[in-house]
Amino acid sequence: MTLAESLERPATATAAPTAAPRLRVENLRAGFLSRGVRRDVVAGVSFTLAPGECVAIVGESGSGKSVTARSLVGLAGRHAVVDADVLEVHGQDVRAYAAAQWRRVRGRDVGFILQDALVSLDPLRPVGAEIAEPLRLHRWGAPGTRAARVIELLTRVGVPAPHVRAKQRPGQLSGGLRQRALIASAIALDPDIVVADEPTTALDVTVQAQVLAELEAMKERGKSVILISHDLSVVARLADQILVMRGGEVVEQGTAREVLASPSHPYTRALIAAVPGEHTRGRPLSPSSPALPAAFPLAAAGAPPVLEASGLVKRFSGPDGSTTLAVDDVSFTLEAGTTLGIVGESGSGKSTTARLALGLESLDAGVVRLLGEEWSSLPERKRRRLRPRISAVYQDPLSSFDPRWNVERILLDALPRGEFRTATSRRARILELLDLVGLPQEVLGRFPLRLSGGQRQRVAIARALAPRPSVIVLDEAVSALDVTIQAQILDLLVALQRSSGLSYLFISHDLGVISHLSDRVLVMKDGVAVEEGTPDDIFRRPRHPYTRQLIAAIPEFNPSSLTD
Repeated sequence: MTLAESLERPATATAAPTAAPRLRVENLRAGFLSRGVRRDVVAGVSFTLAPGECVAIVGESGSGKSVTARSLVGLAGRHAVVDADVLEVHGQDVRAYAAAQWRRVRGRDVGFILQDALVSLDPLRPVGAEIAEPLRLHRWGAPGTRAARVIELLTRVGVPAPHVRAKQRPGQLSGGLRQRALIASAIALDPDIVVADEPTTALDVTVQAQVLAELEAMKERGKSVILISHDLSVVARLADQILVMRGGEVVEQGTAREVLASPSHPYTRALIAAVPGEHTRGRPLSPSSPALPAAFPLAAAGAPPVLEASGLVKRFSGPDGSTTLAVDDVSFTLEAGTTLGIVGESGSGKSTTARLALGLESLDAGVVRLLGEEWSSLPERKRRRLRPRISAVYQDPLSSFDPRWNVERILLDALPRGEFRTATSRRARILELLDLVGLPQEVLGRFPLRLSGGQRQRVAIARALAPRPSVIVLDEAVSALDVTIQAQILDLLVALQRSSGLSYLFISHDLGVISHLSDRVLVMKDGVAVEEGTPDDIFRRPRHPYTRQLIAAIPEFNPSSLTD
């Protein structure tokens, strides 16, 4: 579905325009007390939510959108102070509700889909028991009926083998399965209002499509949805009304068409321009990024690929003695100064393929060559000569940094020992790295926890650049970033590639990012490379049924299609 189609869809039949709103919010304010001083993080949010309607609240981390969502259901936090001129659920004034009163509302009248499934689910309980909890608390049905309802809910949100998954604990499930279990719990009692806080952030595109289809079906049944998201493609598919938040305030508000097709605020325009996709290829995504440099002169024709994989096979043994074939006869080549994007669902083998390319996993069969030389078959002591030529950037840089080290020590540790022998040369290289990734010198003394998400990812890129590699493997390196920060990092990667001829092996489940960045795309499913080609081949002329399924699942976002 294109953005134009999503904004021109007919009104939901069950959403009568004269129906009383299910939720009324006027001048909502939320803050937190610290040492007796109130610090407001949400100021002046107002909207109404009708039957069959979706109101989306968008903005970056720290904009106040999640605090707004939690304030609507009495979950803002122990030290929170929430007030409003009007806050009504089903016509009832809930401003003075105590915790016990909110517990009677949540689950029955309002379902809440939390963002972080790993933290939100009890690690000691099977997910089936977690989903059955709101049924038990609200005394819905007998135990046997509840068990059947759990299976029905898991099936509805697209969980395979629901009878098996219901008995498993969260740690035994993938991130996508955990998120779907949370959604099942939120809709267990079929509430009239569902608040969904980033419900698709951790999901692959096909699973995301299943979740969005479920939310759409809820709207068609007359349910009301509040969607909190930074993904404007998802918002375009579901939203009837949009609130754009920045710094705790609503900077723009209107219908989906008004906000997405004709944004009036510069911040909204920047959010829309930052969404990557086929239509953005070759141009900067962020207005703060400098103009992209000219392309780096590539190696002469006939030069070997910088990275070549042939017939890669990797098996893993489970605790019960079973064997999983994670990568099955995968081959690819990565040319100098280009980007190979690898896409696929969770469990497709794309991250294992990246680890095999990095020499972090042993091969059961096949070979990897780096800069034309044997790589995978070498013992680690013989790899050391080539190790600086290939580096990595991961999804969560915070977990890959030593929290006891400041930025200067992190970068010093990444410098090749033999090349920078003096303190002066090491200092010069560190300052050069900071300049390359657009960071000020002041960050050298800071520790990772004192950096923003975008700053941490820039430090991770600087660390990867430190040994002057030819290849950087990026595994979901921008998936945890807000759209505007993601845009800056993608612009940085393109600029570095053009100025120095770097090659990227880019792993992602975000097909918009892959389409924007890649020269070639490899599609993986169940450990097998099912298709490879240029972005135009893959996204416009897909041959394999699985690739066509992936493309069909993308919630397309192209504002230029809305011009009349």
